[in-house]
Amino acid sequence: MPQPKVKLVVTGDDFGYCERRNQGIMDCFKAGGISNVSLLVNAVSAEHAADLAKRNHIPIGLHANLSEGLPVSQDLRGSTLLNKEGFFHGKMGFREVLQCGQLKMSEVEAELRAQVNRFCELVGQVPYHMDGHQHVHVLPEVREVFAQVLSDFGITYTRVPIEPGLKFGTFLPSHLRVFNAQVEKDALESIEVFHRYGIRWPDIYLGLSTMGKNMSVPNLKCALGFTLEASLEDAVNSPLIQCNDAATDSYRPVTAELMVHPGYPSQPHQGGCGEGPDDFSQSADRLHELNTLRDPFVLNYYRQRGIHLCAFKDF
Repeated sequence: MPQPKVKLVVTGDDFGYCERRNQGIMDCFKAGGISNVSLLVNAVSAEHAADLAKRNHIPIGLHANLSEGLPVSQDLRGSTLLNKEGFFHGKMGFREVLQCGQLKMSEVEAELRAQVNRFCELVGQVPYHMDGHQHVHVLPEVREVFAQVLSDFGITYTRVPIEPGLKFGTFLPSHLRVFNAQVEKDALESIEVFHRYGIRWPDIYLGLSTMGKNMSVPNLKCALGFTLEASLEDAVNSPLIQCNDAATDSYRPVTAELMVHPGYPSQPHQGGCGEGPDDFSQSADRLHELNTLRDPFVLNYYRQRGIHLCAFKDF
């Protein structure tokens, strides 16, 4: 069997959000559309998700959540991580509180450790990889604590959301382009921190330009095209890649992660992380991603272009 050009991890995020999401993610895995999942341990259907993963041998990591719903730690009453209702501050609210210097990193660390421990209880093992819900793990200050926790638990892999070709995604609405640009800036500044703690990540990240209704066969092919064009010479000279003996092996496939959010739409008042499902979860975007990822044209494209779907544990 010829060696693949690309080892691609297709990660279904938000596993555990609701049972319909879990079922959609599992159906996508069985159809060959994803090869890995990332679990929200504070979500209402996390236990259901963990059971599905174990029964269906789905590779699974932790989707650390500091921005949506209720905390896992029981020691955060009155915490700077929480609003007056006792919930996390939200996607943008978390960033605003952090920017104002009002978050205690000791509380961030306590919650991250509680989530890793909860993952171990649910799944029966340490996660193969750990990333951040809504990319909170690459934010200033948080990234240092995040890397320390990964190092302490022996979690080798994370996600560095810097997408080649994202600047060409002019079809994205302006508010998403602004948010994605900030995510990439934060991610770039995280590289030195993750290097220092011995944390690794795939050569290339994809997914900011292909979320929800923006996922299509042409957009996926365009995003994957940047991966296929990446040479090892480029990779060795890239700030994203850790230089080591493997990276100089001219026969090593490029490694990549595609972040996706497939599933069946959540029902009103069912699912979420303690506050109910959000609009994106209830929209048709989730089903659209599911159907695109398992489209035979996409699966055939992988085979024709030497793209081998795998999991972090296969690196």
